[in-house]
Amino acid sequence: MSVQTNVRFDQEAIARFQGEPEWLTRLRQEGINGYQQLPLPKLEKTKIDKWNMDEFVPYKEEAALASLDELPQEAKDALAPDNGNVMVQKHSSVVYVELSAALKEQGVLFMPLEQAARQHGELVKKYLFQSGIERHKVTALHQALWGGGFFVYVPKNVEVNEPLQLIVWGTDEDVALLPHTLIVADVNSKVTVVENVIGANYTRPVVVNGMVEIFAEGGAKVQYASLRSLAEQVTDYTHRRGITANDARIEWLLGDMNHGNTVANTTTILKGNGSSTDIKSVAMASGGQKENFVSRVVHVGTHTESNILARGVMLDEATAIFNGITEIKKGAQKANGEQAENILMVGERARGDANPILLIDEDDVMAGHAASVGPVSPLQVYYMMSRGVKRQEAERLIINGFLAPVLDHLPIEGMQKRLSAMIEGKLSS
Repeated sequence: MSVQTNVRFDQEAIARFQGEPEWLTRLRQEGINGYQQLPLPKLEKTKIDKWNMDEFVPYKEEAALASLDELPQEAKDALAPDNGNVMVQKHSSVVYVELSAALKEQGVLFMPLEQAARQHGELVKKYLFQSGIERHKVTALHQALWGGGFFVYVPKNVEVNEPLQLIVWGTDEDVALLPHTLIVADVNSKVTVVENVIGANYTRPVVVNGMVEIFAEGGAKVQYASLRSLAEQVTDYTHRRGITANDARIEWLLGDMNHGNTVANTTTILKGNGSSTDIKSVAMASGGQKENFVSRVVHVGTHTESNILARGVMLDEATAIFNGITEIKKGAQKANGEQAENILMVGERARGDANPILLIDEDDVMAGHAASVGPVSPLQVYYMMSRGVKRQEAERLIINGFLAPVLDHLPIEGMQKRLSAMIEGKLSS
């Protein structure tokens, strides 16, 4: 049943996109219609009907950057040194693009998604909004109004050995961030994409509504890492989905260090035989934050493998829901799915809820899950204090060790240092 609520945007909102290919205009029209008619998503134990969903300015054009020196220090610190493969989006515009000559010669495409839709229309049309991300009011609004965005295409048999780096950057304005990242790894290719979302200086309510689609063709390997740091006034909705062909692999490394309310859904469809995925995520919430995270894998092909590892730390009065879903479809023989969700609660009013879910419709499979929710172990604290470590420092060390399984796997040293600094900042506030 469709439910129409008060909405701020109509067909006029997509008028600025005139000049785009007709097929893309139709996608935007479908999006605005869905936004006007579809209900909000129904989330496990999280009510978002009073959250900010569409109170924002949808578009602001920004001038190109002359160099990366114009980035804020936070963004510069996150970049890998001496790496010439960077794209930057500020508000609605991609303002900087750099790709090495060697990758260009190999046919790698690394460009703004809006530009790719014009110059490589048939390729982009084949994949854009074709991953099957759930349709509801939030995703429909993204489909209608996304701006800027990134397109990554790696040709057959090409291995990109240096990370391709993306920066999504918002300043202290009421302009939304609506980036769409589309990654296509062709047969037997390999690529790592690293994204940093930066907007810690907002003082007015705004929305980030982003989407990531990854398609790994036969034998391809894609590693995607994302680190998000958004201010308390920012409501962050992020939907990610990956599709694997035979023997392909997608790895997700996700760090959510936001200060405002957050919804994130990361789903991989293991469509091809012998394909696999690994989802590692960490989140730390403080103050009165409310967060809802879903990590989901759907096994369709045979001999598929998945692993979900989610770690959360709740401080102050923060609350979070962590849902891990392993779904094994009928016919997905020899599938193997493992998952673990672990939450530390630091403070009497902090709350966490870890929900491992197995949905199995096939006999010849293996699946397992684990979950834990609780405070920092007083025995561990006591042990460290007995050796001269102060209580606050003991808790800090325990929390850092708890988050290390994700922190240690981030592909860029600057990203690791940035996440460590965010953790220290949250613990010190």
